[in-house]
Amino acid sequence: MIRAAEAKFVTSAPSIKQAPPQDRSEVAFMGRSNVGKSSLLNALVDRKGLAKSSAMPGKTKLINFFDVSYKIGQERYPLRFVDLPGYGYAKTSKTLKNEWQRNLTHFVANRDAIRVFVHLRDARHPNLPIDEETKRFLESIKRGDQMILEVYTKADKLKQSDIAKIKNKNPKALLVSSVQKRGIEELKRKILEHIFGADIIQKADTH
Repeated sequence: MIRAAEAKFVTSAPSIKQAPPQDRSEVAFMGRSNVGKSSLLNALVDRKGLAKSSAMPGKTKLINFFDVSYKIGQERYPLRFVDLPGYGYAKTSKTLKNEWQRNLTHFVANRDAIRVFVHLRDARHPNLPIDEETKRFLESIKRGDQMILEVYTKADKLKQSDIAKIKNKNPKALLVSSVQKRGIEELKRKILEHIFGADIIQKADTH
């Protein structure tokens, strides 16, 4: 099992101008409000209180940065997790631009350090239009060195038949449960392999 050796909050910023230096590869997490983003971030680093859920979905409008490193053997592999504000809470908004502040869209499209986009969907509502729009947006701005991971949260609340439907439509979908720790290890491996190369997974399996 791959475990985090470091996990700490760095800063919050309203836009790319106030963001920290791009001194390590970044993993950007995005999804609708109340999709379980904070719980997933905590599960990935095995810390209960690293990322905190907002009492009111959609309230947090800042970009939160966390420095994380995973230790495999004697080596550490540093990353930065970027927790983007949740979208899709305001009832009046109809497009991603309306849901997401313009500076956030600018951040996602222009932040060079981002190597992985983790797009979170609620597994109980897998085909919402706002999520489909987010997917198209990410695909339109993705660079060659970036990867999009579609992650379906709260998989513990689904029947096996519902899981099969998601897999049939999206074979690459990764279903996770922060409660059961399902899919967490696989998600860590996909992130680390993309950023640091396939050798890191082989190394992890020998330690």
